[in-house]
Formats: sequence, structure tokens, C-alpha cells
Amino acid sequence: MGALMSKMWFMLFPAKEYKIVVVGLDNAGKTTTLYKLHLGEVVTTHPTVGSNVEELVYKNIRFEVWDLGGQDRLRTSWATYYRGTHAVIIVIDSTDRARISIMKDELFSLLPNEDLQGAVVLVFANKQDLKDAMTPAEITDALSLHSIKNHDWHIQACCALTGEGLYDGLGWIAQRVTGKATS
Repeated sequence: MGALMSKMWFMLFPAKEYKIVVVGLDNAGKTTTLYKLHLGEVVTTHPTVGSNVEELVYKNIRFEVWDLGGQDRLRTSWATYYRGTHAVIIVIDSTDRARISIMKDELFSLLPNEDLQGAVVLVFANKQDLKDAMTPAEITDALSLHSIKNHDWHIQACCALTGEGLYDGLGWIAQRVTGKATS
């Protein structure tokens, strides 16, 4: 009955769809994040080869979310997914201090892409439940986020396994792409 009411609601009040691309290095938690938001549970994942795409509905806002593989050889293909993107989510493994500079380089190579003009940037500081996790402030400094001037950006502490912080980040995106508060 709930599914029927939901379908009728969207037929009467169609939701605009917004595109999000999710990027990050391999093993950062991108796929876990996507499926925790989509299904509300943690699923067994394998390294993404190519992409996963799912539709998320958040407060009558539809998001088409593209989770892109993060292995070194796949990162060159990220730009092929950018057309029509409203938001970029960058998932950071907060314990991966050794590769944070690689993600900084990837971030600053994707930001000038003309298909991302006007896109907002959310950084999920994932794996905050782990002992050696960098704080969001440390990640902000390591990624030089304060130097980003042409995109609205936000960093959100999170744990994809528990879901903590994920909806806070999605709410921030929803507010920015729709131009209205989502409370």
C-alpha cells in the first residue's frame, strides 16, 4: 500500500532528478556509502570495475547516484560521467594518510572540468569509527579545501557502516542543489 501511495505522490508531484557522482580512491567506502543510503544496510562489496548507479529519494528529491571505481587505472574515465552532474561526493578513507595527497591531486584535476561548473562538492570523511582516523579538520587541510573558490563545498564526518553522517551530507547537497532548506 505504501509503494502505491508513493507512486501516486510522485505522479501528482513529480520530483526533479539531480545527478551525483561519487569518487574516491579504491577502498574508501564509496560503494558501501551508496548502498547504505540506497538500501539502508551494509552489503558485501567488491572493487568496483566501471560504475554502479542507483536512484535515491530523499525528501521528495530524486538523486541519480553514480559510484565510480577508484582504482588507479579507472580514474582516467571519471570525466566521462560528469555531464549533467549537480554534485560530486568525494569519499575519503580517513585512515589512509599515505594516499591523501593522491586524492588531493584527483580532486584538483576534476574541479576545473566544464561539466562540473556549478556542481557542489561534498567530502565524506569516512571511517570515523576507526582509531587512527584523521579528523575532518585534518582532511580539510590535507586536501586544501579552503582554496576551492569556484564550488560550494562541505566536509562531513561519517561512517558508511553505521550510516552516521550520511544523511547529514545528503541533506547538505539537497539544500544546495534545490536552493531551499530541507528540514
